[in-house]
Amino acid sequence: MRSPLRAMAVAGESMLPALRPGDLLLVRYGAAHVTAGDLVVARHPERDGLLTVKRAAHRDGDGWWLESDNQRAPGRQDSWDFGAVPDRLVVGRVVARYWPPSRLAVFPAGRSAPSS
Repeated sequence: MRSPLRAMAVAGESMLPALRPGDLLLVRYGAAHVTAGDLVVARHPERDGLLTVKRAAHRDGDGWWLESDNQRAPGRQDSWDFGAVPDRLVVGRVVARYWPPSRLAVFPAGRSAPSS
């Protein structure tokens, strides 16, 4: 049986201060597990093969409005640029940060990630 959890790394500063470049995350696969306020991983709707980590702000029609926590990050792209992301592009919800150990955190559904 395939595990519903996958490991992923953060690249870029668009989710500072909650997530930093180099943080390693556990992601629970499946869009059904996402609620507003969650950190999610989604396929970028305009860049094939690119995964992005964003905050699920709210449902908008048949998709999620995904936003960066750090709107001033260089190269930041989110729903302000490409609109709502269809459910089929939402990979899953971030459930924990396990690296570095000093920033170990669990992210309950529907709650903001800690900023440390």
